[in-house]
Amino acid sequence: MDVSERRWPIARSERQPGYWRVIWRRFKQHRVAYVGFFFFVFLLFLVVAGPHLVPYQLDQVSLGERMHGPSPGHWFGTDELGRDTWVRIMYGGRVSLAVGLTVGLSTVILGGILGILAGYVGGVLDNVLMRIVDTIYTIPRIVLLLVLSKVAGPGLLNIIIILVALEWTNAARLARGAVLSYREQEFVLAAQCLGASRWRVMLRHLLPNSLAPLIVAATLDAGAAIRAETTLSFLGLGIQPPTPSWGNLLTNASTNIFIAPLQVFLPGLFIFFALMSFNLLGDALRDALDPRLAQVRR
Repeated sequence: MDVSERRWPIARSERQPGYWRVIWRRFKQHRVAYVGFFFFVFLLFLVVAGPHLVPYQLDQVSLGERMHGPSPGHWFGTDELGRDTWVRIMYGGRVSLAVGLTVGLSTVILGGILGILAGYVGGVLDNVLMRIVDTIYTIPRIVLLLVLSKVAGPGLLNIIIILVALEWTNAARLARGAVLSYREQEFVLAAQCLGASRWRVMLRHLLPNSLAPLIVAATLDAGAAIRAETTLSFLGLGIQPPTPSWGNLLTNASTNIFIAPLQVFLPGLFIFFALMSFNLLGDALRDALDPRLAQVRR
């Protein structure tokens, strides 16, 4: 038999890569992704391991070392009670990042479920949910934050609940839009003809195809939650002392801004890096999940 007529097996490298493998490949080609990912991992490492790098406790007071500048003993100096600023910023980062990650994940889960239900079921449910979303969007977000935080009171759990109650609308609209574009396509109609239940169609077919915009929304909502938490804590309506967060650290330091300006600059710098990392990751994920944007970037 002629060699040209032989049928050779397809090499593994020639097989079509899976969907998530293609997404990962596009993500790695995005230069901005490396910057955002580096800052995110670096911040996580600092807030987890940072307090253990120095021999000070969170509320260890030393009145003889008040308002000292950076030194080998205190890398970021000390505050008005002589407490180590490095330790307090690292612990504050744990709280602020925990709020951002919790709110980002919760809003995507809640908003994604409600958006998929509204888009697939339609009818009264769709109208009611979308009118709620439109109502929340019409009221200025800062007004809602201030009013709800004042009514519910300060505290970590209350801040998370308020932010989830306000931020789920973005994920709901994205999920609903994705479902509306998919529910009349052949694979959904075929599943319905084969007797698949509504829940199976939504969870098995519509949810996986709606993950792309929801993943991007999670990163953006996490950054928005950190920004909202720091704003409320700075105004005294968020995380309350003695629990540190980047927002209330700014509040405490603002009274001594002319004596120790680094006490204000350093928490603000960490807030900037956190918001930048989430925004850059969101931008890179959006480009990786959208092949049209990925081609434009090239």
